[in-house]
Formats: sequence, C-alpha cells, structure tokens
Amino acid sequence: MTRSVQALAYSRPSALESVQGGFHLGLETSGGLTPTGVQDHPHFFSGFLTSPQTAARGLLAVADVAAARYFDRSPRPLLDPVVTGNGDRLRFESFSGCCGVYARLDVLREGLDGADTGHGTTNVDVNNPLREALSRLTGDDPLHLRVGSDELAVTTLEGSVVEKKVALPDRWLRGFAEAQVASVGFELRAELSAAEAVRFLRSLPRGSGSASRGAMWVVPAGKTLRPTTRPVPGAVCLPGPERLGALQRVLRQATALKVYGPVGHGAATASAWEAVLPGMRLTLTLSPEASRGFSGEGGVLEALATDEAAEDAELVSVLLAWEPRIDPADLAAQAGLTVERVRAALTRLGTAGRVGYDIADAAYFHRELPYDADRAERHNPRLVAARNLVAAGAVELAGDLASVTSGQRRYRVRQSGGVLSCTCTWWADYQGRRGPCKHALAVRMVRRGAGAAGGPHADLTTGITTDVTTDLTTDEMTDLAAGGPR
Repeated sequence: MTRSVQALAYSRPSALESVQGGFHLGLETSGGLTPTGVQDHPHFFSGFLTSPQTAARGLLAVADVAAARYFDRSPRPLLDPVVTGNGDRLRFESFSGCCGVYARLDVLREGLDGADTGHGTTNVDVNNPLREALSRLTGDDPLHLRVGSDELAVTTLEGSVVEKKVALPDRWLRGFAEAQVASVGFELRAELSAAEAVRFLRSLPRGSGSASRGAMWVVPAGKTLRPTTRPVPGAVCLPGPERLGALQRVLRQATALKVYGPVGHGAATASAWEAVLPGMRLTLTLSPEASRGFSGEGGVLEALATDEAAEDAELVSVLLAWEPRIDPADLAAQAGLTVERVRAALTRLGTAGRVGYDIADAAYFHRELPYDADRAERHNPRLVAARNLVAAGAVELAGDLASVTSGQRRYRVRQSGGVLSCTCTWWADYQGRRGPCKHALAVRMVRRGAGAAGGPHADLTTGITTDVTTDLTTDEMTDLAAGGPR
C-alpha cells in the first residue's frame, strides 16, 4: 500500500508533573493549521479540567486505539493522536493501525472548567512515559492542562527538539473519510445506564479469537442489550466485540453508554459506541468486520467522482471557520447551493480530513488533518480504475443499460431507481453495500459528463494493479483478505 512519511517535531516531550496542590499536564503540539495559518507549535488551551481522572483515562483510551492493531497483531510505530480546538471543546482523535477502529474523545466546555479553547488542528505527543504517568493518576486532585506552548516564542537549542517520523498509509486517510460517511447514517439505537453498561461490556467475549467468529448482533432488551447470532429486527451490529476494549479505561467514570448504528440493514455494518462521561464523551466507531478496514467501504466514491462536488467543496471550504457544529442548511444559504450539494461537498472535504462528523450532535465539525487535499482521490483504487476506464473509452451507453469493457471481459451495468447494478463479482458479493464497483462508477461519470476531463488522470495508475478476474484492486483485496489488513 502507498505510504508517506510525516515528520512530527515537538519542542519537548509531553509530561505529567506534580505541582503544589495538584498536577500539571503539558501536551506538546507539532506543526498544525490555525486561523492565522500554519504554526510550528500551536497553543489551544491552558486551564483546569473538571474531571481530571476521567480526562486522563479518556486520553489513554484514544492512545490505546492509536497503538492497536485488532486483527493483524504485527508491531507498528505508535501514532500520536490529533487534537482540534473548536472554540468550545477539544477533540482528540486516533485511528487504529488496522484501519478498523476510529476513536474520539470530546472534552466539552463543561469539562474544561468553562474555559474557551483556541482554533486549529495538530498532533499531540503521547509518549510511553506519559502513558505510564497518566495510568498511575488516581483521585481527582486538581489537574491543569496545557495543550501547546503558552509562551510567545519557543526557543530550542540544537538537538533539543523531539522529532518523530511516522509512515502514514493512504488507506488511513480514506478510513477517516469512510468512518465519517458511515456515521452520518447512524441513529441512536440504545442507551444503557452506567451499571448496565458495565455489566454488558464485561460480559462480551475477549481476545482475538472472537474476531474470527465474524460479526455478532445485540438487541435492546429492557434496560440492557441481549446478544443474538443474527440480525433480527431492531438489532445493532457489534463486529469484533474485543475492539470495544478501550472503553474499559473509562467504565468507572461513565454515566451511560449510547449505541448508534444504521436502521434496516441485514448484513454486517459499522456501529458506534459512546461512553457518556462527566463533561466529555468517548466514542469508538467500529468497521463492519474486525478483518475489514474502513478504507475499502466506498462510501465517498460518488462524491469524489463528480466535478461538481470538487467545485462545491472549494467554495464550501472557504466558509468553514473551525465551527464545532456545521449546519449544512446554513452553508447552503451562504454558498447559494442546495443542501444536497453541500453534503456532497462536505463528504469530499472529509476525504482530505477537513471535516469530521459528531454522532452525538448529529453535525459535522471543522478540522484540518495534515493531508494533501487530492491525496485520497489519487490513491483510491476504484476511483482511479474508473477514471482509466472512462479515459480509455470503455463505456458504451444504451438507455438504462451500459456496457463496460475491462481487460478481456465485458460487464453490463443497469440503472434502476437511481441505483446502478453490475454483472461483476464485486456487485454480486456486496450488492452496493460497499459502494459502487469501478464499472458502475465509470458509467456514472460518463452520464454526468465527468469523463471528458479524463486526461489529467491518465497517470494515476502508477503503483495500482487491477485484477480483471475478481474486479478488485490490490488495496481492496488487502481489506478483504482473510488474513486481514497488512
């Protein structure tokens, strides 16, 4: 898979220090984007936390996910969480190494002793000594948090800067975008009290062995959730229950557990599990299968495939201002677009890490991950393959039918009720549950007239191999292989 190396430079290591009357937690920041532009070490917050132990455990849970690979256990470098200041809250985010779990800790205004935060996004240093110190923190002695340097200038001597170089697979960026798209379709399906949440989570199977048994489902039963082996009406998918292990960090402090998922799906689906905490929320979003990363889900392909969405995204991006809640209707009024076009633009911006989605608020939020805006599009295998089919003139339209020549085979694509079906293996296996196949995507492009601009994409096949027999690219086969993501 394609990787790039990102250098994270911190002025000093993050540390938890004992001070008179309590503790001081200094989280050091790397280069990030703020309303005033790029800063080497942006400062987002300095103040007291209302629930010190809860915040420490929540931050550890996010770091746990960043360090985890829930299916393929091979060791990988520890990635640092991303922090975003949205004016009224701090959001700490991470993605698992296997691309199957997205974690976010939202420290709300009431958790920050009512103080405001700065605006912007950057990485924060969460090193092993800090993790050990946070895990030893007990009680609720006053804890002062500083995110970024509060000095006017940071002066560092040569050799004193802490630098980490990490390899970031492109599929992790696609994972952030796909998790966002999946979350938009979630609804609150169940809510458990603190006591019932503890009982339920502690009753789940543990260890990697449960991942190999496939997805399980849970159905609301009175005040708790009852496991079931099949997707009965009202059931929520719980794929790889051991992946909820990070919630164990905050069980003692949780006041409730909320469960989110799509309605009316019989197949394995993604789901989200939110621990409600004093002044904050910890949410884990799970991919549909433990061996299946978010990066191959295909929910963003329709938005990426249209020139209209690209132009709309450029316009909408100018209107973003680090809002903790983005209202598509307000953006539509400001941009002079329909709400549907704004949502497509937000999906496209999500592929560049520029917006996320908060299930609890049912709203998008603005952040800026350190990615090239076109990177997800360049390295999305199905999109690349579809553009190449269009550029090669492989699509022939005939009313509601179309034929697409791929390699030595010809596939039939049929439109019915706005949905495109195909005779390829991908459609036969997933029936659209993982987005359109490359043939349907190519047909959609031609019908929208997007294929006329195929020239600029002619060099996008570098490093991409397509298997015409299975209709899968090597990156997608990685997500689907029985051995899990590599």
